[in-house]
Amino acid sequence: MSSSPERNALLRPHTEILTGILRGIEKEGLRVDEQGKLALTPHPSQLGSALTHPKITTDYAEALLELITETHGNVTSLREELCAIHRFVAGKLHNEMIWNQSMPSLLPPEPDIPIAWYGPSNTGMLKHVYRRGLAERYGKAMQCIAGVHYNFSLPDALWAVLNTDGQGIEQIRSRGYLALIRNFTRYSWLLMYLFGASPAVSENFLLNRPHQLERLDADTFYLPHATSLRMSDLGYNNKAQSELELCYNDIETFLKRMHDAVTTPWAPYQKIGTHRGEQWIQLNTNLLQIENEYYSSIRPKRAVERGERPSAALAARGVQYIEVRCLDIDPECPIGISAETCAFMDTFLLFCATEDSPMFPNNGFCRDSSDNFSVVAKRGREPGLTLIRQNKSVPLANWGHELLERMAPYAEMLDNAYKTNLHKQGLQTQKIKLDDANETPSGRLLKTLKESGQSLQAFTLAQSRRHHETLARKPLPPATQSEFERLTAQSLVDQIDIEKSDNESFEDYVARYHAALKPPVVVWALPTE
Repeated sequence: MSSSPERNALLRPHTEILTGILRGIEKEGLRVDEQGKLALTPHPSQLGSALTHPKITTDYAEALLELITETHGNVTSLREELCAIHRFVAGKLHNEMIWNQSMPSLLPPEPDIPIAWYGPSNTGMLKHVYRRGLAERYGKAMQCIAGVHYNFSLPDALWAVLNTDGQGIEQIRSRGYLALIRNFTRYSWLLMYLFGASPAVSENFLLNRPHQLERLDADTFYLPHATSLRMSDLGYNNKAQSELELCYNDIETFLKRMHDAVTTPWAPYQKIGTHRGEQWIQLNTNLLQIENEYYSSIRPKRAVERGERPSAALAARGVQYIEVRCLDIDPECPIGISAETCAFMDTFLLFCATEDSPMFPNNGFCRDSSDNFSVVAKRGREPGLTLIRQNKSVPLANWGHELLERMAPYAEMLDNAYKTNLHKQGLQTQKIKLDDANETPSGRLLKTLKESGQSLQAFTLAQSRRHHETLARKPLPPATQSEFERLTAQSLVDQIDIEKSDNESFEDYVARYHAALKPPVVVWALPTE
């Protein structure tokens, strides 16, 4: 694909539009005890209700915290909020800390890993049973992997500048975001190289599964040139979903294939069944229990109303924002993501939205892009590594430098819009990584482990303890602390209110939830005069 200088020129007079970009972060992290073992304690009541707290919840496991920011118009305020949430949590954890690495700490036997609990309400039980299903399907250890989700949306005015076509803003917006996703799919291998930070795992995580990793020390296995084992077939991967190839050419086909996945029975899951005795163990026996079960590096998203299915929301109101899901936790940063990384993500995603984005052939799935992503996750720092671009082999470093050069005008526009140099600095930092693979987060981590003689477990425990002490050392401003305390107390009240409002059995609730899933019919509102 060629660069689009005419689009860059078109955007330059509209740099003020770029200040309308919104970004949010969802950051996961395991709670561990002072020895670095997975916390087997319940979600701390001092952190409020995992069901209703807007900023602090759990993901898969009871010990897997998920910290959620609001959306922000700039990187500085975004990270300030994420830091405040971390500091509040650090102040509430007693003899525990957040594990600052994507790959898990010392895990107990799988039966002893507690699945997240959200209370006895129908809403809470639906979330819990869904996670029971994940345990049955994929095992508990894989679900303890953590990462950073970067949510990103562009102002509607930008789609007009880009001449995105469609009947009304909902269709225009959806087509624009799907074009962004196609380009992201083409180039996301670059994120694996630049930000992958999980080239090694503890032996404890492998659970005697077959693998091709090399031994680094008595406790640590690795691949010499890996960037992100989290995003390789050793991490978020499963046989059933490997056959699910969603289409990002248009929202209608995307929703049709998603609907098929959540309504098509899968023989191995049928053997498991939905109950063990009288206990629910999964919501259904389909390829996916619900839409969110689909593991992907990026998702088109839309805020849902209570009880509304994600696919129904997308069909009714179109794509609202995108969620990037492939970023590893930055182990060198106390809050898991640096300002430079955020700035680069804004540059990269604006580039993906603005550059030409042809439709994918082959029924809407790009095999080369998928293969490039997988290769870089496991071999990204391999000297002379080549990738496939338009059926031709190209050196990773050459392609990476070319992409950074094409992003330079976007970094300049963002710097002009926000009156900063952060985006250009971010690009320069990435160029250094392309010139020297040892400067990548994965390269630095492996170098440190080899030079120090520490295992991944020991090194990460010491680093997580330092980060915890840094966060806990300085109290939050009184007003900020008071607001977090208010949200925490209110979340506990809100959970009780939800539990009191239930007036049907869980079986009926699940049946009604499944019945809410209809074949997707996308009807775009026509623009008014």
